[in-house]
Amino acid sequence: MSVQITYKNKISYNNAHNLVLFVDEKFNIPNLKKHISPSDYSLILDLIKTKDQKKKILAFEISSKKKIILVSLKKKINNSDVENLGASFYSEFKDSKIKEYIINSETLSRNQKNLAGYFAHGLKLKSYLFEKYKTKKNNNKFVLIITGKNQPSTKDQIKLNAIEQGTFYTRDLVSEPGNVLHPDEYAKRLNSLRKYGLKVTVYDEKKLKKLGMNTLLGVGQGSIRGSYLVTMEWNGLNKKSKPLAFVGKGVCFDTGGISLKPAKFMEDMTYDMAGSAVVVGLMKSLALRKAKVNVVGVVGLVENMPGGNAQRPGDIVKSYSGKTVEILNTDAEGRLVLADALTYTEEKFKPKLIVDLATLTGAIIVSLGSEYAGLFSNDDNLSKQLINAGEKVEEKVWRMPLNKNFDKLIDSKNADMQNINYVGGAGSTTAAQFLQRFILNKTPWAHLDIAGMAFSKYGGALNSGGATGYGVRLLSKLIEDHYE
Repeated sequence: MSVQITYKNKISYNNAHNLVLFVDEKFNIPNLKKHISPSDYSLILDLIKTKDQKKKILAFEISSKKKIILVSLKKKINNSDVENLGASFYSEFKDSKIKEYIINSETLSRNQKNLAGYFAHGLKLKSYLFEKYKTKKNNNKFVLIITGKNQPSTKDQIKLNAIEQGTFYTRDLVSEPGNVLHPDEYAKRLNSLRKYGLKVTVYDEKKLKKLGMNTLLGVGQGSIRGSYLVTMEWNGLNKKSKPLAFVGKGVCFDTGGISLKPAKFMEDMTYDMAGSAVVVGLMKSLALRKAKVNVVGVVGLVENMPGGNAQRPGDIVKSYSGKTVEILNTDAEGRLVLADALTYTEEKFKPKLIVDLATLTGAIIVSLGSEYAGLFSNDDNLSKQLINAGEKVEEKVWRMPLNKNFDKLIDSKNADMQNINYVGGAGSTTAAQFLQRFILNKTPWAHLDIAGMAFSKYGGALNSGGATGYGVRLLSKLIEDHYE
C-alpha cells in the first residue's frame, strides 16, 4: 500500500470521511467545539464515557460514511513518541475501506506545529512493504491530508521526506535477494546516485589489487562476481572542511566460504550487506536535503562463496595497511572487508571521525538481542553523541568494552593477527578489537554491530517486519545535532 501525504492550508471539513483531531492525554474536548459541528461534539461527548481512555487513539462512528478520530498527546511528548503514534494509527486503520484521513493541525498548539509532520513520518515509515517480486501487489492508497495553520515548516517537510527516502532505499537494498543484488549490480546502482549530486567512485578488482586491498579481495575471490570498494562524497560545505566518514560492510551473500555455514537460515545471509545499505541510504538522504556538511560514505562490496578459488582457512594475506592477517575462519569475513575500507578511508579522506556499520557477529545478538546495536569506540565524546542520537530516534546503541587485554585473543603466531578468537568468548569485542587495529592515526572511531537490528522477523514500532533501515535515522540525527 502506498502512502500519500499532502499539506493544505484550507479545506472543508464537512465532507471529510475521516477527520483526525488532537486532544490532551485526558481526552478533554472543549477545544474541539470550533472545529466540529455541535451535533458531532455532543455525540462524542456522550460516547467518550464508554471508551477505554487508556488507549491513545479513539475512533467515533458519526455515520456510516463519517468517522472522527481523536489522538491524545501527553504534555511532555517528544518527536519519537509522536512517530510511534503515527505508526500505531496506520496499523489500526490501514484495513479500513475508506483510506483518506484529514488531520486538522489547528488542534495542535503553535509550539507543537512540527508534531503533525512527525506523526505523518512515523505513519509512512510503518507503511513500508517490499512487494517487488509479488505478482499480486497491494495497489491501495492511504491518503493523509494535513491542513490548518500549525503545519511543519517547509524545511522540516524536506528533512523528514529525505530521511524517509533514505530509509526506504536502505530497506529496498537489504530486501533484494542475493541473485539480484550481487556486487556487480550493487556497484551499478550506486553509480546511479550521481544524479542526486553525490560524487561516486567505483574501485574494481584491478584497482583494488593495485592498491593492495588483499583482505577485502580475499573474501570475494571464490565468487564469479566482482569485488568493489565504492566511495560516495557529499560536499555541503567548502571542500577544505574535513568530512565525516561512514563505512559499511557489503557482503551481498555470505555462505561462510570454505568455513561453510549450516544450511538452516542461510537464506538470511542476503542481509549481510545491511551495514553498507545504511551508509548508502544516509548518503542519499543527505543529498536530498542538501545537508550543510561534508560527508563521505565508503562501502566494500563482495560475495563470500566456497568456489574453487576461494580463500582457505590458514591463508595469510597482507592488508592495505601493510599488516598481515592469518585467516583461521573464512566466515569471519566482514572484518576483513572493513579492515581495508577503514584504513583507506582514514588515509585518503582524513576525516573528523569514522563510524562503521556491519552485521558483524552473532555474539552481539546473544548480548543485546534486537533492542540495541553494539557500540565499540576509541572516543568517549563520539560514543556519547551516538547514544544520545539513538535515544532521540529510538535506534538505540549500547557501549561495549574495548581493551588491550583482548588483543592476545587475536594475536597470531604466524602473522600480525588472526581473524577470529578460537579461545572462546567475547566474540563481538574481539571483532571490534580487530577493526581498531586498522585505525592508524587515532581518528575518533566507532563501530556499530547491527546484526540484531538490521532485520526483524516480527516487526517493530516503525516497521512491519523485514528490513528495518536501522541506522539511517540514527546517523542523520547525529549529523543534525552535532555537525551541521
